[in-house]
Amino acid sequence: MNENEASELFGSLSNPDRLKVIRALVEAGPEGMSAGDIAVKIGASPSRASFHLAGLADSGLILRERQSRSLIYRVNFERIGGLVTFLMEDCCRGSTSLRKCCGI
Repeated sequence: MNENEASELFGSLSNPDRLKVIRALVEAGPEGMSAGDIAVKIGASPSRASFHLAGLADSGLILRERQSRSLIYRVNFERIGGLVTFLMEDCCRGSTSLRKCCGI
């Protein structure tokens, strides 16, 4: 991941409701959640939740899959992990003993 890509992802996350969505989906794990359940969890109207879900899906931070009449959303753990790795890759100047603070 490069700085431009990371900057775009941070832009996608620069809203409190979008952060709530990501946290809710991380908590849900691989099963994910329906759009309606996400709206309830974050305290947003269905249209507002859909707006944020679309933005996060467009950035690749979440994945969506149609199951019957519902859309199920999941965190793209690989993409989120890439962003976290980008932030932490030079942590503590590479010192293995100091990097333990970050769990990396």
